[in-house]
Amino acid sequence: MEVATNWNTSGTLSIRRLRPTYWLTRYVILRLLGLNYAIAFLVAINQILPLIGSKGLLPVGMYLKRVSNALGSDTAGFMRLPSLFWFWHSNTALITVAWVGFILACLVTAGYANALILVALWVLYMSFVHVGQEWYGYGWEIQLTETGFLAIFLCPLLDMRPFPRRPPPYPVILLFRWLIFRIMLGAGLIKMRGDVIWRNATALYYHFETQPIPGPLSRTFHFLPHSVLRTGVWFNHLAELVAPWFVFWPRLARHTAGGIIVLFQINLILSGNLSFLNWLTIVPALACFDDGLWARILPRRLVRKAEEAEALAIESQSMTNVAWVVTALIGCLSIRPITNMLSPRQIMNTNFDPLDLVNTYGAFGTVGRKRYNVVFEGTMDADTSNNAIWKPYIYKGLPVELNRRSPQIAPYQLRLDWQMWFASMSTPNDYPWTVHLVWKLLHNDPGAIGLFAGNPFPEQPPRYIRAVLYRYSFAKPGNSEGLVWNRESLGLWLPPMDVNDRRLLSFLKSEEWIE
Repeated sequence: MEVATNWNTSGTLSIRRLRPTYWLTRYVILRLLGLNYAIAFLVAINQILPLIGSKGLLPVGMYLKRVSNALGSDTAGFMRLPSLFWFWHSNTALITVAWVGFILACLVTAGYANALILVALWVLYMSFVHVGQEWYGYGWEIQLTETGFLAIFLCPLLDMRPFPRRPPPYPVILLFRWLIFRIMLGAGLIKMRGDVIWRNATALYYHFETQPIPGPLSRTFHFLPHSVLRTGVWFNHLAELVAPWFVFWPRLARHTAGGIIVLFQINLILSGNLSFLNWLTIVPALACFDDGLWARILPRRLVRKAEEAEALAIESQSMTNVAWVVTALIGCLSIRPITNMLSPRQIMNTNFDPLDLVNTYGAFGTVGRKRYNVVFEGTMDADTSNNAIWKPYIYKGLPVELNRRSPQIAPYQLRLDWQMWFASMSTPNDYPWTVHLVWKLLHNDPGAIGLFAGNPFPEQPPRYIRAVLYRYSFAKPGNSEGLVWNRESLGLWLPPMDVNDRRLLSFLKSEEWIE
């Protein structure tokens, strides 16, 4: 850390810091970013083939063909949705890219990063985001690409040491603060504009029960006293509408704002399963803290290494120049996202350039008052009425069994479960791939079955598959039946279908999912 020494009036040596430094800040940001990348690529390794592989629910080859036809050529498609998979999109390509990304991300998590590795991670993950269709349509996907792009310019081009001799460029630290400012303020504004229950402080009466995938503590949060839940809403507003304005202030205000934002994200981590969103959001918030704070928290060994690196620091004018060019670029690209943020018709989780360099964010602009869930069920009976023995396909995260406590999933993401949460609030017409899923379940397709917790028909495929819409609600703790959930059936979401169903076959052929 850059310091000056002088003798005070008592004759002892005193140390005075000239300005904040960010050697330890860079170290922590890159490690946590690497962890987020590793989790994201691990999700791809496990789920990408049944989702967008050649035999997946939404095959990537068909998607690229349709984009190319719509835009006029593969070149136009690539310019609009840059991705390596325009050149090679076989199952081997998908898995290879996922594994390469995971290995590189593990290197960064372990402390070994440079600009080239971070460029590779950015390109590889953006390649998935741009062809992942609705499976990759979440705000944290473009948030990861934007965060990853900024991180490229924190590092030297080649030096992979945890504490390289090149200091972190201060303009990039400011860009990370600009990112957390937009993330938090955008989320706060969309809530205030989107739903009255955020304004009257009752949103948390419903949120923990109706959020996409509840966690182990969600039911505990749901049954907290209403006064505590209202306080939680006000803390939400403090973190999203007030704290962001102080991330550029002097040290005490900046540290306080960063602390509030990080504490808020930890609270969200404890209360639900929001994928790696909250872990990722902490990354730019760490730029609020300088080495003076980290030196009090991190092990002395790391602090000493940072001091040694600073003592041997080599200023890089090229890194500084590039950082200012990137800052100017981000400033120009921020005009549309900021205009959107200030608009009464604000939209959330949208990109404004083909490379997702500066995006607009937001979450839970509206909060559902009731929890709906679509459960796929199969039977071996010839009878398709409710008198048949219907066995459910258990999701890995979404509730199905009434006595099963919600598992801890995040920061890992179950992409089928997330999409079925959205689908339960709509109809199959908006989620046609659910019909394709039925077809695969009727054939015991290993990839589709692997997206669920298990196979209720391990010996042979079921004769019929249907999907039932249920309303779920938390059962009160301590009930005599030992229930975690209550539910009521609201009717069929998809009617019973077998492999010879003419409507099913006709629809699958029209979508080119079967010949």
